[in-house]
Amino acid sequence: MSKITLTTYSVTLLLFLARVASAQEAGSGFDLRATVSAGMYEGAESTEPPRDGSPWTGGFRVVVYPTLKLDDHWTVSGAIQAYSQPYFADELDTSGHALKANILQATLNYSRFWKNGSMVLRVGELSSAFGSFLLRYDDADNPLIQLPQTYGYYYEPVSILGLSGAEADGTFKKLDFRAQFVNSSPVNPRSILDHDQYGNWAGGAGYTLRQGLRVGVSAFRGPYLSRDFDYYFPGEAPPNQLPAGAFGVDVQWATGHWTTQFELQRFVMTYHAIPTFHEQAGYAEVRRVLHPRWFIAERTGYLTNSVGAPAQEFEAVAGFRPDTRQIVKVGYGVSHTSGLGGKWEPTFELQLVTTLHPLSFAGN
Repeated sequence: MSKITLTTYSVTLLLFLARVASAQEAGSGFDLRATVSAGMYEGAESTEPPRDGSPWTGGFRVVVYPTLKLDDHWTVSGAIQAYSQPYFADELDTSGHALKANILQATLNYSRFWKNGSMVLRVGELSSAFGSFLLRYDDADNPLIQLPQTYGYYYEPVSILGLSGAEADGTFKKLDFRAQFVNSSPVNPRSILDHDQYGNWAGGAGYTLRQGLRVGVSAFRGPYLSRDFDYYFPGEAPPNQLPAGAFGVDVQWATGHWTTQFELQRFVMTYHAIPTFHEQAGYAEVRRVLHPRWFIAERTGYLTNSVGAPAQEFEAVAGFRPDTRQIVKVGYGVSHTSGLGGKWEPTFELQLVTTLHPLSFAGN
C-alpha cells in the first residue's frame, strides 16, 4: 500500500478540488470518482437481541464523489453515500435490514492560492470540523475496517453525517486552521427541514513541526439536544439552553514505512434535570507498509464517561492490494466493557474495497 502523506484540512480539500486532473490547466471540468466496499463480520453480537440473527453479517457501501470545476476559483463538490444496514460494526446490535442513503458533503467552494498559503471558503452540507478522523472516513483511506469509538452515524459524539453551514479553511507556511458555523451539533445532526436547529461553532488549528509530523487541536460548542432525541428527558430545560462542548488533540506522524495517528478527546453535554454528562476517549493507530502490495494496521482505543463502565477496543488488520484500485482487508477486532458483567466481544472482519474513476473531462 502506498505511503499516506500527512495533510492538513485545507491541503486535503484543495487536493480534492484538484481531482479533475485533466482540467488542471483548463478553466472548467467535471470529475466523478467512487469507492465501492463490501464487508462481512462474524461475531456473537449479531446473534443477541435485538438482531437475533446469524453470527455472519454482511453488507455493502458506495460513496460517490462528483466534482464540478466552474473556473480557476469556483468548484462544486460532494460526497454521497448509499449502504445496506447493517454494514458498520456499530450496527450489529440493531434490528432489521434496510437500504440507506446520505449526503455527507455538498458544497460550493471558493479557493485561492498564494506562495506561502491558501484559502478555501465552503458553503453547503459539511463534515464536522472537529477531530481528524473524518479526513479518512472513506474505506480506501481508512487502513482499518471499524471506526474509532467516538465516531459514527447515530448517538456518537462525532457523527459522520453532514451539517448545513459554512466553513473557512486556510494555510500559512506550516500553520493550518479552520473555522465552521453549522445548523446543529455533530452530537445530533439535524436536517435543514428539522425542528430544534441551533447554531454550532467548530474549528481547529495545526502546526507541522517538521516533514511528516503535525500536531493539532480542535473544538466545538453549541446546543445539541432536540425534543425527539432519545436522550432528551421529561422535565428537561429547552434544548437551546443546553450546550455541548468538546476539545481534542491530534497528532499525525509518518516516517519511512510507518504512519501513526493519535487522538485524545473530551466531551461535556449539559443537562439541568440530570447531572451533566462527561466523556473522555482516545485512540492510537499504527500502519506499517511491508511491501508495495501488503500492509498491516492496528488501532487501540478507550472510552470513559460519567454514567457507564469504561470500554476498550482493539482492532488489527492485514491488507493486500491485488491491483492499484482494490484493497482486501482481513481483520480481527475485540471490544471490552469493564466492571460487573463486563465481557469481551471478538469479531472477525473481511472487507473488499474498490475505487472507480468512471468519468473525467475538461472544458475550455
